[in-house]
Amino acid sequence: MSPLKQTLLNLNTHAKTVLLPVIGIAIFLFLWTIAANSINTSLGKFPAPSSVVTQMVNLFDEHNAERDKADAFYERQEVRNAKRIAKDPEYVPKVRTYTGKETFLDQIITSLVTVMSGFILAAAIAIPLGIAIGLSKGLNTAINPIIQIFKPVSPLAWLPLVTMAVSALYVSDDPYFAKSFINSLITVTLCSIWPMIINTSVGVAGINKDWDNVSKVLSLPKLKHIQKIVLPAAIPSIFTGMRMSLGVAWMVLIAAEMLAQNPGLGKFVWDEFQNGSSASLSRIMTAVVVIGFIGFLLDLIMQKIQYVVSWDKASAER
Repeated sequence: MSPLKQTLLNLNTHAKTVLLPVIGIAIFLFLWTIAANSINTSLGKFPAPSSVVTQMVNLFDEHNAERDKADAFYERQEVRNAKRIAKDPEYVPKVRTYTGKETFLDQIITSLVTVMSGFILAAAIAIPLGIAIGLSKGLNTAINPIIQIFKPVSPLAWLPLVTMAVSALYVSDDPYFAKSFINSLITVTLCSIWPMIINTSVGVAGINKDWDNVSKVLSLPKLKHIQKIVLPAAIPSIFTGMRMSLGVAWMVLIAAEMLAQNPGLGKFVWDEFQNGSSASLSRIMTAVVVIGFIGFLLDLIMQKIQYVVSWDKASAER
């Protein structure tokens, strides 16, 4: 094939890669607009894409306005303390934290911190346990029934139990972490741990027997066998489980925040639903779009990490 034809073929491939998603999104937005205009609710028309864009701008402006209030608060506090110290050099200034409402962007950050904390905790438990299960048929036989029983349990069932347990055990006059954060973190961990355990154990159990034989011939110690043979071979399966778990963790967190009224995007959605203002529907729809977009970005980041650390680049691109 001539260089010119190859160049044209590459351009055609890249054009399809960009053009087809754009066409799909355009059709989706068109159908969304038509459907929104035909749905009347007690709070007015169902929010169209234009309403979501408007609310995104409004929410960003509200965030900036709240930051300005916080800056003004700390400036006033600093001036007041400076005057007190000038009158009384022995005065110990009191520094108070600004207690304004959390903005939409603040709640996004809160949800991201919580979901990543729960996901990392789940990975720290699930991956070593999955490796152990994959290497031992006896352990797999013993633990598999427990996994199959608890894997389908909804976060709505775990949350009341977690809340009661945390309230009973996490007792402190000056807690380092808020109880709401601990509740959400443990709930996310309990619901996202299972896909990682299952995929890791399957990946480890399915390792090429020839590689195991090479390890035996070289008389590799157990830890060295896991490091040099097991982990590299099981990475595609491990990351498949991690990507599934992160998606589950994100969905679970939003539900948990809504049910328990813990700070985050879930609480934002519930508060807007309870508010019932003319802008509430648009704000809820904005949150839905942002939740979906963040979930997409989280999966994309995990895919890129898998591509970097995996020897099987083809599986990482799927």
